[in-house]
Amino acid sequence: MPNIASAKKRVRSNAKKEVVNRFVTSSMRTAIKKFEKSVKSGNADEVNNNLNIALQRVDKAKNSGLVHKNKAARIKSRLTKMKNNME
Repeated sequence: MPNIASAKKRVRSNAKKEVVNRFVTSSMRTAIKKFEKSVKSGNADEVNNNLNIALQRVDKAKNSGLVHKNKAARIKSRLTKMKNNME
């Protein structure tokens, strides 16, 4: 346990950031899985909607530094390719 005041504050702020980061990452993964499930079902309207949501979540994770920019680009490319091959 830290004794210095700034170290105590850092522990508190890191705990808050961890909660937000975990939420952003998990919502990204959930959106991707939901999109992949809708591709298997074959509903075009649902696929387009879920693709937009998934791309937004990936961008948010990239902008907050949780996902590397190249990984985000790879994920977005893969999802878009899935959508295009579905049609």
